[in-house]
Amino acid sequence: MKKAMTISYEVGNNLYLNLTNKCPCACTFCIRTHADGAYGSNPLWLDHEPSLNEIFDDLGQRDLSRYDEIVFCGYGEPTERIDTVITVAAALKMLPDRPKLRINTNGLGDLINGRSIAAELCKAMDTVSVSLNAGTRDEYMSVTRPKFNDAWEAMQKFTSDCVKTGLADVVMSVVDVIPQEQIDASRKVCESLGAVLRIRTFDD
Repeated sequence: MKKAMTISYEVGNNLYLNLTNKCPCACTFCIRTHADGAYGSNPLWLDHEPSLNEIFDDLGQRDLSRYDEIVFCGYGEPTERIDTVITVAAALKMLPDRPKLRINTNGLGDLINGRSIAAELCKAMDTVSVSLNAGTRDEYMSVTRPKFNDAWEAMQKFTSDCVKTGLADVVMSVVDVIPQEQIDASRKVCESLGAVLRIRTFDD
């Protein structure tokens, strides 16, 4: 019997949605390089990208009211499937007493999709969290290793566009494995864009 894919998984009081394994980055600290799952989850590698029916069937087996947040974040960059993300989020927003909705993104969705996605994404989410990863272009490119040459600039523009939509909760994150001077530089970048910096521990 074929083993079911892990479409959703719990971390603390939150439910995470694993919709794709595609990602345009190869971050040096990425958990995918040394584990098949995250935070005790079942393996997050997908046999195929789950359809809307599969996603909603999976969510239908959960008591969604018990979670603080539903987070679009798995073993891939969720904006690789922007239309699916928007559709699922729109359905979740219609639920009574719904959890807050957050997306964890590398901020490269404009480059991935060939268009600006900030407006529709911020309409769908309560929180947009962008992985900043470093405070300077050279360090960002070295740590994140994106396939796009203009990733640093695009990530900042996406964040700025999100802030301009009026969404109250636009966050940028760095992991505490980077040097303090990079954290300080990251804070300056974040503040210049109008977002809030979150410093994550490596296993957070």
